[in-house]
Amino acid sequence: MRVRRRGFLGVSMGMVPAVAGGARAQPADWPERPLRWVVGYPAGGPSDTFARLVAGFIGPRLGQTMVVDNRPGGGAVLASETVARSAPDGYTLLHADNGNLVYNPALYSRLPYDPDHDLTGVGFIGRFPLFLVVRPDSPWRSLADYIAAARRQAPNYGTPAVASPHHLAMEMLKRRAGFDATHIPYRGGPAAMQDLLAGVVDSVLIDCATGIPFLREGKAHGLVVLSEARSAQAPQVPTARELGIPDAVAFGWQAMHAPGATPGPVIARLNAELRAAVAEAGMQERMRGLGIESAPWSPRQLNEFVAAESAIWRPLIRELGIRLDA
Repeated sequence: MRVRRRGFLGVSMGMVPAVAGGARAQPADWPERPLRWVVGYPAGGPSDTFARLVAGFIGPRLGQTMVVDNRPGGGAVLASETVARSAPDGYTLLHADNGNLVYNPALYSRLPYDPDHDLTGVGFIGRFPLFLVVRPDSPWRSLADYIAAARRQAPNYGTPAVASPHHLAMEMLKRRAGFDATHIPYRGGPAAMQDLLAGVVDSVLIDCATGIPFLREGKAHGLVVLSEARSAQAPQVPTARELGIPDAVAFGWQAMHAPGATPGPVIARLNAELRAAVAEAGMQERMRGLGIESAPWSPRQLNEFVAAESAIWRPLIRELGIRLDA
């Protein structure tokens, strides 16, 4: 009997990896030239950082260089279109996340790519729990304090960008808990955190990779984490579920995708190498230290996860009326 377990958001975690992509066979000499991993964000950010770490591990194992190609612009639309329109041969890959796979169809009236058909999952890198934080000297010591104050006068909150997972998570929390707060977008999480410490902004909705060091060093005070369980790196911060808001779960995540018709054997090989990269001891130590959670999903499990995310977030984004091309 095969034992099955449940992953993030209840995605089935079968024991035998399933293969996505086309049925064509893997060319015997694949790969015979460098691979290109397209990242829709500037160099130096979390997406770029983890893409380079993973690429540096996978390339030697494939016997080829894996080049990280930064193509920022328009919610990673340019990067996504580049990969969606490329040859489905396993040589051009996409650094995927909530934005370009889940959010963009609801944020834009038109897209030059269809994430549900033009792209397919290769493997999962990790998910990034999200925290609502304030300054250590803030009068708000709990989420209840924050909500009570917000009902008298709306505070403001910073995030790394408009329509980022952070922004949408806070809008979801506001709706679920029944309070108001004014959004102030920044160019990245570090800038938002610096303004928090300087007293420019009242609060920040931040991901674990950026926020955990501030929480660990006592430079920020966490009010809530929007994940199913407390973070091992910030165990003092309660979950929304613990605080009586059971349906407020959100996080950022990263994955690798390929053009939809990429041969299944190529997808399977890339999945195996990505899983090995994420499982590598040094990578796991770095990820755990930042509170990032990984899962060794097959391509099919990743596609199921993305479909589940889309079913939750696209209707909510439309209800909230958030658009990037209005």
